[in-house]
Amino acid sequence: MKLNLTKPLVVFDLETTGLDLVNDRVIQLSYIKVYPDGKEERVNMLLNPEKPIPAFVTQLTGISDADVAAAKTFKQVAADLERTFKGCDFAGYNSNSFDIPMLAEEFLRAGIDFDFNKCRLIDAMSIFRKMERRNLAAAYKFYCGRKMEEDFQAHRADEDTEATYRVLMGQLDKYNPATAEEPDRALPNDMDVLAEFSKNNNNVDFAGRIVWQELKDADGNVILDEKGNPRKHEVFNFGKYKGWDVAEVLTKDPGYFTWILGSEFTNNTKQVLTRIRLREYNKRMGK
Repeated sequence: MKLNLTKPLVVFDLETTGLDLVNDRVIQLSYIKVYPDGKEERVNMLLNPEKPIPAFVTQLTGISDADVAAAKTFKQVAADLERTFKGCDFAGYNSNSFDIPMLAEEFLRAGIDFDFNKCRLIDAMSIFRKMERRNLAAAYKFYCGRKMEEDFQAHRADEDTEATYRVLMGQLDKYNPATAEEPDRALPNDMDVLAEFSKNNNNVDFAGRIVWQELKDADGNVILDEKGNPRKHEVFNFGKYKGWDVAEVLTKDPGYFTWILGSEFTNNTKQVLTRIRLREYNKRMGK
């Protein structure tokens, strides 16, 4: 099924030196940029992480230190990627939990504030788990009717990207509202709906240190906005202020902001906290 796009969609996958958003780095980035008219652009690049690739990662991906020795660093390609990705939505497999947060960190480390909050983030694994509940190889067999190893080599970003793209299109075919046998197992070919369906949490930052929480009145009733939807506010999700309103803490204990900025939190968490602080300051100044 051709994707119903209103703006370009970047289907992508990363291979990294590990799973630590603060200390690990991207070693391979692959993406397919799909345009509303159906045009597809494919890019696959190895990246120098400027640190040794652990043996288990080389064993898993086949990417060694020698493979990336002459490759550019993420910082060297970041500006080009920003231009390429600007105005796009994103799709991946487990991307909302790992690939998007890691990509955000790499951009911030390169001095680029790429705001993923302006993008619709579609996660084929979230769709798969909620509709069928299983991994990429199983998803490929289920939606594409073939064994993944027959067509692709696992744990290579370019191969996984191709498989994810086919899985996403297969999902839209299977859950097409016009042909779905069960109405509650139908998904329209709509990026807004798919992005909302892909959400697994109420995180404000990717690491989940700050989360959205419904506002309640003194009697414990949820406060609704003018459209009848629950009003939400940001609260801390860790430490001594867990459950506290972020804006309230920043006013009550300004040193907490300084402590977070100087500690080993992700750049994205620090970025989100800074935006909240600036927003509250502008409110007080009447801006």
